[in-house]
Amino acid sequence: MSGITKEQVEHVADLARLNLSDEEAEKYTIQLNDILTFFEKLKDVDTTNVEPTSHVMPIYNVMREDENRPSVKREEALKNAPDHDEGHFKVPAVMEE
Repeated sequence: MSGITKEQVEHVADLARLNLSDEEAEKYTIQLNDILTFFEKLKDVDTTNVEPTSHVMPIYNVMREDENRPSVKREEALKNAPDHDEGHFKVPAVMEE
């Protein structure tokens, strides 16, 4: 396995417009090489009878059913509004004409 060099870390940092000190570049080079070394260890894991998956737990649709339910009446919602007009909330303009 070829490792990541400090020059590669500095190149990627430059592309990302990050200013790394020499100590930071050296630190990240070591950390990235440690990560790659760990990935190499994963190749030794026997996955012969393991089904491919994208999640460790089964995930199903967590959305509730879309059903018509009673909600707050318009008058009740507007009674605490600082300002309203013809059944709508009035808010200060955020864009100039």
